[in-house]
Amino acid sequence: MKKLVYLEPDKIDAEPFTTSDIIAEHTNINYRSVQRITEKYENSLSEFGRVRFQITPFETKGGVQNKKIYRLNEQQATLLITFLKNTPVVVKFKTELVRQFYAMREELTRRHAERISLKPIRRELTDVIKQTDDDVWAYKKYTDLSYKAVTGKIARVLRQERGAPKDAKAVDYMSADEIRAIAEMQYKIAVLLDIGMDYNR
Repeated sequence: MKKLVYLEPDKIDAEPFTTSDIIAEHTNINYRSVQRITEKYENSLSEFGRVRFQITPFETKGGVQNKKIYRLNEQQATLLITFLKNTPVVVKFKTELVRQFYAMREELTRRHAERISLKPIRRELTDVIKQTDDDVWAYKKYTDLSYKAVTGKIARVLRQERGAPKDAKAVDYMSADEIRAIAEMQYKIAVLLDIGMDYNR
């Protein structure tokens, strides 16, 4: 089954969600029926946060029309799917949706843990840079070096590609595996600077 759970933006503190359209598509239930169920139980769903939606145009035989697509967090989606009849397709979807929400939560937990592990390494790198490189752009230079070694891209490009604001920390838009690799690379850079190597060697 394809991806059912999203982060938007794909950031360390974003909230995982699915949509009423995804639910309709993967349960073989008309999207208007899912919309009606969502609206019927909106008060109950709102106990787990604001029920967000967007109006999206779509093509029909009669021309372009608009439809309301609900964006549901994990608790809202879990509650909503309890209101669906348990056909084999729906049961399969429910199982996969729960699995993907759990996997996304686990990934975000790993991101937070790796981010915490990165902090003392970044402090150590900063201290070494202060002692070994008086270039005003030294910190950015070595940060970009570590990012490029891991992802093939510097921070500015990563921010652009991942939809991050210009002043955001690119590492907040990385996966747990990327953050761990960045930490390892920054530790290596700190050690090499400490033994007398520089940016060009």
